[in-house]
Amino acid sequence: MDKYYSYTDFLKAVGQSKKVDEAEKLLNEIYLDLFLNRIQRMHRQEQLMVLIDRALDEKDENAFYQYASELTSLHQTEDESY
Repeated sequence: MDKYYSYTDFLKAVGQSKKVDEAEKLLNEIYLDLFLNRIQRMHRQEQLMVLIDRALDEKDENAFYQYASELTSLHQTEDESY
């Protein structure tokens, strides 16, 4: 899901006056990809919170640390992307 969009590719698409639609399509694709990534990340965070709560209820220390570590990692990558 994590695509790499080159600024150069975007400028090429924008610079071609006949292909304004192409630049618009590229921009729409970038926004859609960012939106889907955000939704996917939020969904995984919610899942992890449920799993962490369940691990705490069941006193499963290993599962708790595993899920907490993944949640922390997810938060760190989110902070780096903004």
